[in-house]
Order: sequence, then C-alpha cells, then structure tokens
Amino acid sequence: MTGVSNGIQAVVFDLDGVIIDTEGVWEEVRRGYVAEHGREFLPDSQDRMMGMSTGEWSAHLADEVGVPRTAAEVAVDVLDRMAARYRQALPLIPGSVETVRALGARYRLALASSSARILIDQVLETAGLTGAFEVTLSTEEVPRGKPAPDVYLTAVGKLGLTPEVCAAVEDSSNGLRSAVAAGLTVIAVPHGVYPPAEDALAGARLVVGSITEVTPEAIAAL
Repeated sequence: MTGVSNGIQAVVFDLDGVIIDTEGVWEEVRRGYVAEHGREFLPDSQDRMMGMSTGEWSAHLADEVGVPRTAAEVAVDVLDRMAARYRQALPLIPGSVETVRALGARYRLALASSSARILIDQVLETAGLTGAFEVTLSTEEVPRGKPAPDVYLTAVGKLGLTPEVCAAVEDSSNGLRSAVAAGLTVIAVPHGVYPPAEDALAGARLVVGSITEVTPEAIAAL
C-alpha cells in the first residue's frame, strides 16, 4: 500500500463518535452513575470529558463532581457499566466498518482512542476489525489525553511515520484539537448531537457530513 500525490501514507481513526456512536451512551452511563451517588454533572462536564483519558475523566468525577469514590474506583465502576452496554448492543455508525476497510486497502491504519484498552479491544472484536489497524492506542497508555497531542504523536511514531504524512479522522472538539496539535491533516466528521466547537472545527482540512464521505479519493484530494 502506498500513499498518493499529497504524501498521505496513513490514516489514524478516532473510535467513539467516528466508528461507534457512543457519546450518548457515555453520557447516559456517567450521568446515571453520578446520580446514584447523589451528585450532578457540572455545566461543562460532558464537553470536558469528551476526549479525556480514563484517568482524567474518573478524576474529574471523583474530585470535581464529588462522587464519593476514588478515581480508580470510579473508573472500574463506569467501565464495567460501559462494557455491559457494549455486550448488549454495539452502536456501530452506519458505513464505518466499510470505510475502515476501504481505506485500509490503500493506506496504513491506526486507531487513537480515549476509550480504555478493554473497551477498544471489545469493540474491534465485535465489529470484525481486530486486524484492520496496525496500531491501536488508548489515551490511558500515554501521559495526557486529548486535547493534548500525545495519543496521535505516539500512534504515528509506532507506525514509524511523521505527522505530516498522516491524516486523522475525528468528531469531537478535544479530538480535533489533539490531532491538529500533533500536526496531522485533520478530517472532521461532526457529531450531530455533540457538535465540535467552531475553533476546533477550524483546524480541520476537510469537514464531511458522514463517515462514508471519508473515501480514498477524498483523502487523495486533501
């Protein structure tokens, strides 16, 4: 597999909001968990947690929202609930699996997700995409979550490439900011319910209405 005239050699996908439509599931599970403990989300909790690593969002719920559990306990509790939801039904975004496979026929692929490793592996197995990515990386495996560039820089490094020859596919404000900060060419697929902020969207080279629009031809035209 080789890149095309613009030099793109690899595509790095986000997971939540790009391949699976789970932002609503995350919000429902975490809001329910917080309510069980007699607490409420802060006004900006949902926006802030989109893109955070497991350690970061669990600390937010424990330290700032006030859930009376340690951050480590919060993480275990919430991840158990998320895994149970995934086992019930995996909310794949229509066309996402086909898009991954089509791009994989032409480009090297990686995954850079804010989900915990246990959830990444489960999603890929259920979706039949376990072997589709050369590199899969969780923000819990790097020092900082999105919007910091760590997860994208590490994924690109594991591919043995530089950011300049890689494209990123993202949906959220923090994800877009992360990919832009890492220096990748960014494709935005805004989520209809959780649209990214205008300043984050401004960093994208291409904005599409659906993951099915992220084709090899679209990337070649960047």
